[in-house]
Amino acid sequence: MTQPPLGLLAELTHRCPLHCPYCSNPVELVVRDRELTTDQWRSVLTQARELGVLQVHLSGGEPLARRDLPELVSHASSLGCYVNLVTSGLGLTEERMADLAARGIEHVQLSVQAADPARADLIAGTRAAKHKRAAANAVRAAGLPLTVNAVLHRGNHDQVGAIIDLAEELGADRLELANTQFYGWALRNRAALMPTKAQLAAAEPIVRAARRRLAGRLEVIYVLADYQESYPKPCMHGWGARQLTVAPDGAVLPCPSATVINTLEFENATRRPLAEIWYESPSFNAFRGEDWMREPCRSCERRSVDFGGCRCQAFMLTGAAENADPVCALSPHHGLVEDAVQPVAELPFVMRG
Repeated sequence: MTQPPLGLLAELTHRCPLHCPYCSNPVELVVRDRELTTDQWRSVLTQARELGVLQVHLSGGEPLARRDLPELVSHASSLGCYVNLVTSGLGLTEERMADLAARGIEHVQLSVQAADPARADLIAGTRAAKHKRAAANAVRAAGLPLTVNAVLHRGNHDQVGAIIDLAEELGADRLELANTQFYGWALRNRAALMPTKAQLAAAEPIVRAARRRLAGRLEVIYVLADYQESYPKPCMHGWGARQLTVAPDGAVLPCPSATVINTLEFENATRRPLAEIWYESPSFNAFRGEDWMREPCRSCERRSVDFGGCRCQAFMLTGAAENADPVCALSPHHGLVEDAVQPVAELPFVMRG
C-alpha cells in the first residue's frame, strides 16, 4: 500500500547566480515566465501538508531569487512543516536571514564548490566564495543549524580534507560530501567530472579520520561515487515512496531528475490535486513495487534493498527505465559504466549558462 510522502522538494525557480558544471537540473531549464505564482505555490504547500508532508525543502536554482520567498516560508511554517532552505548563499545577508528565521526557516543547507576561494570561484563560474562565508556567518547569527554541501568531482576531490576543515571553520553542524550524480547538465560534463580511482581511494581514509575526530561536533556524510560501486544506491528509497518534487512550472515528479524519462507523462499541480497525482497518476505508479522489474532485478535478493537502483540512470544509459541500473555489476549493461570510469585526459568544464 502506498504511504503518504514525508518530504517535498519545492524547486521555486531554476534561476541561479552560479554556473556549476555539475548542476543536476535539466539541460532545458524552466524560464521565469513559466514559474508558479505565489498563490499557486501557496496552494502546492497547503496540498502537500494535507497529503502528509512534514518537511519542505525550498530549493532551485536559487530560491533567494524569488521575491516572495519570505511569504512562502511563512506559509509553509504556518502549516506545521519543518522548513529547510537550500541555497548558494549569494544574497543571504544577516538581515535577510534574520527575517527568514523569524518567518519559520529552521535549517539552512549551503553549497560550497571547493576549499580555496580561487578554485571555488572557478568551479562556480563567478566570484561566490566570499559570499558563502558571509552567508554562513548570517546563519550562525540567526542561531540556525547549518549543513554545508560540497559536490565532489575530479576538479576538487583532492581538497576533501580542506573542505572538511572549511566546514568546521564555518561552524557547520553537518557536512555532506556528495560525489557528483550524473543527471542533467552534469551528464554533459561526465568525462570531465569523473573522479579517478586514486582520488576516491585517497578520500575515504580522510573522511573516516574526520568522522572520528569530529564526532559529536560535526556530522560528516560521504555520498559514494556510485559509478565505482558494485551495487546501485537505493535511489529515493524507491520510486514514489517517500518524497516528491514540484518543479518551477508545477510539474510533479517522483524525483528531481524524473523528466529525463521522456516515455512518461508527468502531471502538473495546477491541473490536478497533489494527492491524486501521488496516489493515482501513471507516472508515480510506474515503478512502485516490483512488478515492473526485469531480470536480473526481478529475482535478485537485493531488489528490496536497492529497488533496482535509479530509474533515471537506467533510462539515460540504456534507453529503458525498466532495466537494472547499469551501475549494478549484475546488470547486462554494466559495461556502459565501466567504460565511463576509464581515465581520460583532463577536459575543460562546459559551464552552465
